[in-house]
Amino acid sequence: MSDIISCGIDIGSVSTEAVILKKNKQNIEIVSYAVLPTGSNSKIAAEKALDDTCRSAGLKKEQIHKTVATGYGRINVSFADKNITEISCHAQGALFFYPDTRLVIDIGGQDSKVIRIDENKQPIDFLMNDKCAAGTGRFLEVMAQALEIDLTHFGEIFLKTKETVDITSTCTVFAESEIVSLIGHGEDKNKIVKGLIYSIANRVSTMVERVGLAEPVCMTGGVAKNTGVVQAVEESLHTKISLPEEPQIIGALGAASMALRLK
Repeated sequence: MSDIISCGIDIGSVSTEAVILKKNKQNIEIVSYAVLPTGSNSKIAAEKALDDTCRSAGLKKEQIHKTVATGYGRINVSFADKNITEISCHAQGALFFYPDTRLVIDIGGQDSKVIRIDENKQPIDFLMNDKCAAGTGRFLEVMAQALEIDLTHFGEIFLKTKETVDITSTCTVFAESEIVSLIGHGEDKNKIVKGLIYSIANRVSTMVERVGLAEPVCMTGGVAKNTGVVQAVEESLHTKISLPEEPQIIGALGAASMALRLK
């Protein structure tokens, strides 16, 4: 059997990811991947992501057997052979690395979702928050700007800070006002950061409660790169979380995995 090459494209509101997989008799391996800003044109972002992954893999587009698109902008990927919901793709992407996964927590730039998977490796329930930026990457960006702290430092601040400040507002706009007020009253910014991360963990826990906690748990999405958020969610759920090396590509990976099954 000759190698079968597939591609998955995940068009998010903030970033676009592409993954190329190769399947042979022995195994399935990730050949290359790309992560880039979606920008104002998701169609152009998808085409560039494909070009970048092909160039990195040393492949021509014609060598890709099938392509699956996912994410909110999937209908704009004209070269895709099929469009599949991100719920299915994130589930399959998590299962690629962790076959026993029963719950996926995905926190992206503008939305968050919790997906429950059954013993047959199929998503059976999910909850998505795509109406409010609270608890997403955008929420953290706004808070970092208000605090005048580089977002990349949030994780280490969370881990080293012993005390916290409760952030009561769940809305991004109100939370920002609350932070400005706390700063004005001389509150320690490190404690505020810890409080913000715990507020995200509490929001995630509420979503998990509605879907039902099932273990093992895998966390995906760009926010999963924040070690503080991961630890806070672990504390809140009282469970260990599996974390892919590159959590941001899991949707695209799942799409590429499903593309291998297309006839």
